Amino acid sequence: MPELPEVETVRRGLEPAMLGQRFARVEQKRPDLRFPLPEHFAERLTGRRVEALSRRAKYLIADLDDGEALIMHMGMSGRFIVEAPGTPPTEPGAYYNEIGRHLVHDHVVFHLGTGARVTYNDVRRFGFMDLLPRSELETCKHFAGMGIEPLGNALSGELLANLFAGKAAPLKAALLDQRLIAGLGNIYVCEALFRAGLHPEAAAGTIATPTGRPREKAHALAQIIREVLEEAIAAGGSTLRDFAHADGSLGYFQHRFKVYDREGEPCVTPGCGKPVQRLVQSGRSTFYCESCQKRG
Repeated sequence: MPELPEVETVRRGLEPAMLGQRFARVEQKRPDLRFPLPEHFAERLTGRRVEALSRRAKYLIADLDDGEALIMHMGMSGRFIVEAPGTPPTEPGAYYNEIGRHLVHDHVVFHLGTGARVTYNDVRRFGFMDLLPRSELETCKHFAGMGIEPLGNALSGELLANLFAGKAAPLKAALLDQRLIAGLGNIYVCEALFRAGLHPEAAAGTIATPTGRPREKAHALAQIIREVLEEAIAAGGSTLRDFAHADGSLGYFQHRFKVYDREGEPCVTPGCGKPVQRLVQSGRSTFYCESCQKRG
């Protein structure tokens, strides 16, 4: 599933084409994706102008000029394709390099006033779209109870200590809890914990003192989480199975993985070289170095 850096990369790729533009026509090629599309979906969008395009966790949100918001989630294999006016038809293999695009999986096409098209393609149809009043977003089923944004100003050592103080749950599980921090996913949590030298099975409460004050490693972890995410966004995200950018190009952060998906390979820390290990936590693979990442 695309994680926060991939979704932010897609948002930045869509913004030049969509921001300030009207939906001249919307093709809805099926009644549902993962869930049924909203009633009169195409009609409600036609003629509307996109006032803002933002991201909340792994969701994209287009603010419309009538006060509604188009909520979009890409699921596991969803992708958006931007095609500018005058662009000749592109062969699927060339357009997505080795990933490939199959037109039968083009489910929603937004025709913009400029003549550009933004197509939502989803092989597995685990993505979804919704239309809701903008004023109700924070309390709607998608966002109610969602935690803070890890790229926002709220993330700090103090906040992590406050969230995790007294928690016996594994540190990795706490970081993946969307009720605490929204948008962090398996890949970047593995990478952040390695860079911070923290063991994924360590109790989350160990980053705080008994009185709930942040230890130094809480400050370091907050900074490293931000750095890993920003570095991944700058690299265009990671290409794992189905992910590609809005322009069809691929992300390259996977070439910078230090532990993720490197089971058995030597640790990259100078002077270490011990094999990267893998364990399963809550059904997800965790990659780490037993020597470099401390439990205490």
